[in-house]
Amino acid sequence: MINLRSSDLTEAQNWDADAAVTHLFRTHYRTLVRLAVLLTGDDSRAEELAQDAYVQLHARWRQLRDADKALAYLRQSVVNRSRSALRHRQVVNRYIENQPPLANSPSAEHGALDRLAQSSMLASLGDLPTRQREALILRYYLDLSEAQIADAMRISRGAVKSHTARGIATLRQSMEASS
Repeated sequence: MINLRSSDLTEAQNWDADAAVTHLFRTHYRTLVRLAVLLTGDDSRAEELAQDAYVQLHARWRQLRDADKALAYLRQSVVNRSRSALRHRQVVNRYIENQPPLANSPSAEHGALDRLAQSSMLASLGDLPTRQREALILRYYLDLSEAQIADAMRISRGAVKSHTARGIATLRQSMEASS
């Protein structure tokens, strides 16, 4: 097993990043996570911060001048990442605090009733004749003009008006009957 001690400094410089970081991970991961937990107060975020520090160390292993200071590098990385996480959390909290309250937000009942009405509308729309359904969908869901609908359906503009008017009248009757 690899030990990162001063006596092994010469040998440590020759280690590959995988072996060195794996050894550091096995021996110091829990300590670094605890450090991050103490700094951030968030267990899952602390694990992410420690893991990111190891990934960064692995990527920069060859740039490390003194392999004996790898653990110090990891600690400093965890501290810096924890500071950044806390700053980010403060910004998010300030942003949330500055949001105006939702004064006229609809209730859950309102949303459920809207979904019920929508499903009723879709069921009624499905019962319409094909041409009326197509004309209404193209008009109100795709927001096409009468000319665009006429081109898409290959009918006259007058026929589009007729299919749309009949479809709306049938939907209105169906919705009133279901209410």
